[in-house]
Amino acid sequence: MVEKKSKDSYEKLYSSSGIEIKPFYTPDDISNFDYNSDLSNPGCYPFTRGAYQTMYRGKVWSRRQVCGYGTAQESNKRIKYLTKQGQTALNIVFDMPTHHGLDSDDPLSEGEVGKGGVAIDTMEDMEQLFDGISLEQVSTSLITLPASIVIMAMYLAVAEKRGIPISKLAGTNQNDVFTTMAGSPIRVISARHQMKLIVDTIEFCAKHMPKWNPVSIVGYHYREAGCTAIQEIAFTLSAGIGYCQEAVNRKLKIDEFAPRLSFFYNSHNDFFEEVCKFRAARRLWARIMRERFSPNDERSCKLRFHTQTAGSTLTAQQPMNNIVRTTVQAMAAIMGGTQSLHTNSYDEALCLPTEEAVKIALRTQQILALESSLSKPIDPLAGSYFVESLTNSLEKEAAREIKHIDDMGGMLVAVEKGYIQDQIKAASYESQRKVESNEQIIVGVNDFIDKESENPITLHEVDPVLEKKQTERLNQVRAKRNELLVEKSLDELARTIDNGGNLVRPTVEAAKVYASLGEIMGVFKKKYGKYQNTQFTY
Repeated sequence: MVEKKSKDSYEKLYSSSGIEIKPFYTPDDISNFDYNSDLSNPGCYPFTRGAYQTMYRGKVWSRRQVCGYGTAQESNKRIKYLTKQGQTALNIVFDMPTHHGLDSDDPLSEGEVGKGGVAIDTMEDMEQLFDGISLEQVSTSLITLPASIVIMAMYLAVAEKRGIPISKLAGTNQNDVFTTMAGSPIRVISARHQMKLIVDTIEFCAKHMPKWNPVSIVGYHYREAGCTAIQEIAFTLSAGIGYCQEAVNRKLKIDEFAPRLSFFYNSHNDFFEEVCKFRAARRLWARIMRERFSPNDERSCKLRFHTQTAGSTLTAQQPMNNIVRTTVQAMAAIMGGTQSLHTNSYDEALCLPTEEAVKIALRTQQILALESSLSKPIDPLAGSYFVESLTNSLEKEAAREIKHIDDMGGMLVAVEKGYIQDQIKAASYESQRKVESNEQIIVGVNDFIDKESENPITLHEVDPVLEKKQTERLNQVRAKRNELLVEKSLDELARTIDNGGNLVRPTVEAAKVYASLGEIMGVFKKKYGKYQNTQFTY
């Protein structure tokens, strides 16, 4: 016999990460709460309430929509369109061949050129991509992963050709090796060699590019692959610890580079958990930095981050519903204190975004920034018994997972052994199980399904002719460049690898003489060896 619940009893409910959510909260739930040590004012350690004192009252978050498809010329048009529509920073995504360090005419690139992002083969493509755009006046995020050092080098080469000091450039490399290996399966060379290239970038930027974020420590891909909010915090902060330790081992001082570290988080559907995730991550990072690395500059303890709404939550069914999902997720990022935001377009479960869809996504940010009151108060949910309790729980559970990764030998070892990958798989399986069992409702997918056929939406399609045009352009560049200079630059890059030197400047010099992406990455592959998958054991 099933015991009936009394009308005063409550069913147990949980956050998306499995933290029990009580029906209501009281002061007892935060009985050890101390304002100065747990919150403090915005811009003050431990930065729970925000990285900066004035937050959005001083400067509204950067509106940074992802852009990139087809050829550089096509993407240049989209960049200018978004800028005209009110975008305030650039976020460039590259196609799969570029991510993998392949030229567009490589046999492995066939059918993929320009499909998931813009195709970049040489510095000439980079010149066309940023034609008419003042590099010294805009912040540019380069989403490239393994080939990041080459794409960054081409960007610097364009700036130097224009006579722009690289010290004036602002932007970010999205080049996190850990998310590459575990969350987004793009692998070219080993994690340890990729780590070397990232620390080279950190060292170079510390000396020459004070406004540039040398690494974007990415939680987004872990979350898209299926991990929980707790794991997203733990994996990204463990990665951050790994980069800091490697840079310190390089004899860099923590305050020389830590203030320019950047994080990249997902904003998912569980509104309050997402707000608290950002707050918990900021506080936990501040404590980790102070306890482990003893910085003198308090900026080294600040977690600054970009946010993108959750692509994995977008549905092909009833795609216009995605506008609502994106809005809720954007609000969570704003309430959590993000520095930069990308809102997904409603059609991205079906295709690269059309101009109409990406404009609506950008307008969503503008409405939230200018028509709502979200940007007026700083950390407005602070002091809520529920919010502070949930923030504490997320921090506690994430710290426990970080400790476990530490005990394994750190994030690099955890990725090499496949531990992170297995944790993501398990969390993803559980999430999908809940959807298939209807424990988790997805509107239009497993409930509120339209039996009648939906009105079709216009899809963005990349003209297949563009691939042919891109390979023809690459061949034209090869025909007119100085092959002796290309060969000399690649030899110098190889010698620098053999000598263990910093590889950023020789990569820039190779880019300047129009060595191709595939040729430069070919040197890295030859010297370091191609990535080889191994049997995971831990």
